[in-house]
Amino acid sequence: MSLRTVQLPYGERQVEVRIPEDSLVGVYSPRDTAPVADVPSEVRRALASPIGAKPLREQARGARNAVLIADDNTRLTPTEVLIPILLDECNAAGIPDAEIRVIIALGTHRFMTDAEILAKFGAETLRRVPVVNHPYKDPGALVDLGTTPNGGRILINRAVVEADFKLGIGSIVPHHIPGYAGGAKIIQPGVSGEETTAYTHLLSVRAPRSYLGVLENPVREELDAMARKVGMNTILNTVLNRRGQVVQAFFGDVVEAFRAGVAKSREVYDCPIPEEADIVLSSSHPCDIEFWQAHKTLYPSDLAVKAGGIVIVVTPCDEGVAQTHANMLEMTPYGSHRLREMVWQGQLEDEVGAALAIAWAQVREREEVWMVSDGICAEEAARLGFGHFASAQEALDTALAKKGRGARVTVLTHAPDMLPRIVPAA
Repeated sequence: MSLRTVQLPYGERQVEVRIPEDSLVGVYSPRDTAPVADVPSEVRRALASPIGAKPLREQARGARNAVLIADDNTRLTPTEVLIPILLDECNAAGIPDAEIRVIIALGTHRFMTDAEILAKFGAETLRRVPVVNHPYKDPGALVDLGTTPNGGRILINRAVVEADFKLGIGSIVPHHIPGYAGGAKIIQPGVSGEETTAYTHLLSVRAPRSYLGVLENPVREELDAMARKVGMNTILNTVLNRRGQVVQAFFGDVVEAFRAGVAKSREVYDCPIPEEADIVLSSSHPCDIEFWQAHKTLYPSDLAVKAGGIVIVVTPCDEGVAQTHANMLEMTPYGSHRLREMVWQGQLEDEVGAALAIAWAQVREREEVWMVSDGICAEEAARLGFGHFASAQEALDTALAKKGRGARVTVLTHAPDMLPRIVPAA
């Protein structure tokens, strides 16, 4: 039997798996799209060609102060390169560094440490302006802006609301909640209160499967409405290749520039696969920190596996299940229907966590999920409803034995940033 050796990213290293050639559907990754030769030049090009908006200097002229809202270290957006250019543009519009701050759009993630902030945002940014974590749990740091037309309550970081000029910075990748990350997602959940984030996350799991790669969906509609309400009409978003390098930058209106970026994002992350597999072996890279990030592996894998199949998630999760949602393992033993009932009956205080517990259960109810992780032990995996294996090879060999002769295997090397599509061969 001929075996093919496949390498999967696992944090900063690689793990090897040997797969029978006659079982392998294929090994899939985001397209290795060529990056731009010079990132600052690409950013300046985007700023000079705004999409659906006026140039930055014209928008910011007359503003007394500004906030730049940027994603955190769970994303690969090269903020250390982007932000100094944006600061220069704000200066040229008449806003000095002393009147500008960067707010880290944590959503409900843990605060970044000083060392992480330096690594993410760079020494020049920290020398010029304050860079602060978004305190999503502090009611005094939030402003109530009422509701969206569909009834979603809008609680937003006060500094963002009160700033004269606001600009969001992030990257556009497929995402299971609003279809794609980027655009208005920098506001919700980025700098929103916990109640607002619970609303959109619970909205996303009303559907039986995730909205991964679905551009038109009710969650995106709510995010756009919230960003407009806040007055954040401008974004600088990048599309990155699988190595985290900039392929293209998009600047302009929070909706129009985002949608232009989605088209480019699809070119990178769209992944046609000829058949559903019995087994999907997936790396969580680059979302490796904790399962609150690594769970993004589930939804692309769900699109690539047969109903009743097996998904094997290979993830380090050095920080465990969820740093800021310590009660996740109290919720995950329940099924999706029971969890919804518990939310409706007010039995679960952490509704953001409950929404993800429902999402994980929906995947688990369609297929088995197994895990290979040094950061999550077998007992924790069992409470998540997952099998646990010491190595990717052991997990795969066990899955092949269970599925029997003729079982088919698909490998996703960077699953969180992929959008599998089943396209049968002609």
